[in-house]
Amino acid sequence: MPVLVVGSIALDSIKTPTSEHHKLLGGSASYASVAASFFGPVNLVGVIGNDFPDKHKQLFASRKIDLAGLELADGETFAWSGEYEVNMNNRKTLSVALNVFEKFEPKLPEAYRATPYVLLGNIAPSLQRMVCKQVVKPKFVVADTMDLWISIAREDLVELLKEVDMLILNDSEAKQLTEDDNLIRAGKKIVAMGPRYVAVKKGEHGCLLFGKNGEFFSTGAFPLETIHDPTGAGDCFAGGFIGHLARTDDTSFGNLKEAVVQGSLVASFCCEEFSLRRLEKLTAEDIVERRKAFAAYVA
Repeated sequence: MPVLVVGSIALDSIKTPTSEHHKLLGGSASYASVAASFFGPVNLVGVIGNDFPDKHKQLFASRKIDLAGLELADGETFAWSGEYEVNMNNRKTLSVALNVFEKFEPKLPEAYRATPYVLLGNIAPSLQRMVCKQVVKPKFVVADTMDLWISIAREDLVELLKEVDMLILNDSEAKQLTEDDNLIRAGKKIVAMGPRYVAVKKGEHGCLLFGKNGEFFSTGAFPLETIHDPTGAGDCFAGGFIGHLARTDDTSFGNLKEAVVQGSLVASFCCEEFSLRRLEKLTAEDIVERRKAFAAYVA
């Protein structure tokens, strides 16, 4: 089954205590679509400017990601820069230039409207709701979000929760959205707001999955000794998650648990190099081998 991924496509500049890189491929849709492509076909919807490098489009093409929904607008591509501290859980944004993304309104090609599995990448909830109005009887819709939208677009986000099957957010965002410092209570409160499921990411400490009927699952993350760049790991988690669901065409809670694990594994690869460089070399067999290793760790 194909996956529809809608989100931002960016050129990132990233600085860590040991390295600095500029005009890297970034954006929620970039990471998520490449991550999902290891599991099956992907339809990508986003916008780029005239300055978007051909090598990045070639990466999408090499992963057999359909680009009929990739809009080319006159201007510069969305650009973001950030800096990580020694503790890479701490990051500060240095600059944001929306550029062509400022006026982006997702328009799905007719062939994309019936895509059964949909990932609404981390963009404004108003744009995510635009996509919901264009898809036709999807089997499963996942939305990702962040602290910014909880702060400035809470009303739209709350309405979105009634229209999607699952919300993905991190632990601090779950607490922010519910104004509850207990993650278990927070997860249950978000499920009560509308979605059938909620995945609460905890970074290096794994993920919690909540279901509307009281289902619950907790898993750790794959242990990494060295992290070069965690940018996009959450988007890779979302892409791996929806990719596994589409490949198996199974939305039971038992399979959602495995999707959480698969998403976490793809995210772990992402952290091993800057941007999507590790995923460029990744194979489906690598994911299978890491899944075996992870099973041995948690047995």
